Amino acid sequence: MKLVVQIPALNEEKTIQDVIRSIPRNIPGIRSTSVLVVDDGSTDRTSALAAEAGAIVVRHDRRRGVGAAFRTGLQKSMELDADVIVTIDADGQFNPEDIQKLTEPILRGEADYVTASRFLDPSLTPEMPRMKRWGNDFMARWISSLVGQDFKDVSCGFRAYARDAYLRLVLLGDFTYTHETFLTLAFARLRIREVPILVRGVREHGQSRVASNLWRYGWRTAGIILRTYRDYRPLRFFNYVAGVLLVAALGFLGFLISVKVRTGMFTPHKWSGFLAAALAGAALVLFLIGLVAEMLDRLRVAQDELVFRVRRMEMDLKRAKQQPS
Repeated sequence: MKLVVQIPALNEEKTIQDVIRSIPRNIPGIRSTSVLVVDDGSTDRTSALAAEAGAIVVRHDRRRGVGAAFRTGLQKSMELDADVIVTIDADGQFNPEDIQKLTEPILRGEADYVTASRFLDPSLTPEMPRMKRWGNDFMARWISSLVGQDFKDVSCGFRAYARDAYLRLVLLGDFTYTHETFLTLAFARLRIREVPILVRGVREHGQSRVASNLWRYGWRTAGIILRTYRDYRPLRFFNYVAGVLLVAALGFLGFLISVKVRTGMFTPHKWSGFLAAALAGAALVLFLIGLVAEMLDRLRVAQDELVFRVRRMEMDLKRAKQQPS
């Protein structure tokens, strides 16, 4: 098994070498380990120091976002013929020695996707600002409700992907990738495992480039989650919105009827009847859009499966060519 440890980095010259040099090279079941650093447009010496420490470096010419860096890393990991990918941050919050804990369930054939969990074991919960902890809990409950499984931590970037898991990822978000990958792999019915890990709750140097502004992070992350859910469960998504509009329409209609009962006339509240009709019409349109989107979703599922099979075939052919005759 070949492991590629993927590290997205932006201006992490203070910690990047320590992280790279701390990555274990003797994990049982792993034949070889490569370290891949995706430099997302750093203005310091991150790339040079990473290469000096022995990492393969891919650099963006400008800052594009953690999600874009992750996609770049996936493409390079495919070229490196990775059997397992582990993503770990460059800021030193995670202990690289825990990589073995994440890869073990995959190597034993018990999971396709393993994520470090900061909250699964209460005794390992790190110290962090109360607002940040609440946000993590909210996201975990939201994602769990969408996929019908119970997860305690869906925002941690320390993760391990089996080959058949990362080959299925067709991602669009540039800002981040953590929740989009969770939803994508859960909807693909892959085996997901949480492993309790002790991590540092607050960075030693600088600020997080993703969650430095919690309101901005929450807004943009919510958009990614909703778009992903819309793409994978379109009928439910549009039915939820249509349901809200229909309830509002019934409320305005009920108000108009109550006015008629009390006064014997609709005036001066005819507006509520027109508004109820408009909301009910919008609900019907959204329901019909959901039906059409559900039919189109069948095509997307087929396309995703085709992408997965083509990627796997390309990697298998590459391996076959590399085998001695």
